[in-house]
Amino acid sequence: MLTKAIHPQAPDLWAALPSELAPILRPAMNSLATQILSEIQRRIPEYARPMDDKYVHAIRRGVEEALSQFVDQIADPTAPPERCAEVHRALGKAEMHEGRSLDSLQAAYRLGARLAWRRTARIGERARVAPRTMLLLGEAIYAHIDELSALSVEGFAEAQARAAGTQARRRRRLLELLLTDPQPPYRILEEAAAAARWKWPDTVIVAALQRADEHEPHSNPLSRREALIDLECTQPHLLVPCSGDIPWEKQLTGWRMVLSPPVEISQAPHALRWARRVLELSNAGVVPNEPVLHCKDHLSSLLLLSDENLTRQIIHTRLAPLEQLKPKQQVRLAETLLAWLQTRGGAPEVAQRLRVHPQTVRYRLHQLEDLFGADLNDPQARFELEMALRAAGRLLPYGALTEEHAAGPDRRSTAPMEAPAAPDDGQGGTT
Repeated sequence: MLTKAIHPQAPDLWAALPSELAPILRPAMNSLATQILSEIQRRIPEYARPMDDKYVHAIRRGVEEALSQFVDQIADPTAPPERCAEVHRALGKAEMHEGRSLDSLQAAYRLGARLAWRRTARIGERARVAPRTMLLLGEAIYAHIDELSALSVEGFAEAQARAAGTQARRRRRLLELLLTDPQPPYRILEEAAAAARWKWPDTVIVAALQRADEHEPHSNPLSRREALIDLECTQPHLLVPCSGDIPWEKQLTGWRMVLSPPVEISQAPHALRWARRVLELSNAGVVPNEPVLHCKDHLSSLLLLSDENLTRQIIHTRLAPLEQLKPKQQVRLAETLLAWLQTRGGAPEVAQRLRVHPQTVRYRLHQLEDLFGADLNDPQARFELEMALRAAGRLLPYGALTEEHAAGPDRRSTAPMEAPAAPDDGQGGTT
């Protein structure tokens, strides 16, 4: 609704103007509209579009409605303003759709006000209108222009908000299509990207997100990097074109993120799956719980734990000989076996890694030979043993080799060197 509250004195101005002015001014309005339109096109380059009949008609209608409403309000201060208001809101919307600011339209309003005042001043002089009335008339012209200008700002803002909402919806839809497995045909993705005004990149990074602090003020510098983001779904995520180094720690305040390696867009669904899996492993304590995690730093964990049931089966199959032992014996022999597989050295090298006495290692290695036999000399078996030991250390609680054994491992990384071990009696003695 057009209101005169925009200009505090407007109601008094219209009421103070004698209604007899209206029939004096009205005959000149058509020629004044033509003059104003001509000067707007001559002086404001953005409106110099004589070949665009539709656009010229819209501007002319705006000028005519402004002048008509002005005279109508002099004749009757209660004249309904809705039609004029809608025209000038539409002008503001048109400026936004043309991709311009409101500077040109505001300049057109100011130019129209000056020309209208000059013309009405001459008419008033010929009609011998009292000077005080002419002052009020000039004031009314500029009050009227202020109201129309405010309406165009309102229309511009409305169109801007609608366009932003439409683009946001289109970008969320594009993100959904890019991360669907399998992806739609390339033609559909290309059309969706064009509709969302999103430049197609060569490679992207996909991130799984998790709210870290509900009270942290939200900021999103990634918006400047054309990131596609969905923070409202049950598993928030984003996709951003690769464009040089990004200071990830400063992005999306209040959120944790797990970042995929750079991938081609066709691999984006897989990259999101990797990122979400690393986030799960982080929440489970398998990988560090940090604000920003990179999948590339945890590829072995991703591979080993990509199918948890299969991983547990490998652990059970390959480490079955250890299951007959007590939990602490399991852990000590598992640590020794993994160190031996990794170093492929003798007792001194393994002992140095474990920080135990070489004689202790020799005793444990004899036990491992008894338990695993020829598998220790078979390349395929050794590979699967190392894989099973690494997976067990990541997957099973406290490093135990079976879920029913949750005793903590006897870690040696910071312990003093052990004395030589005594033979194990099978009843829980030193191993």
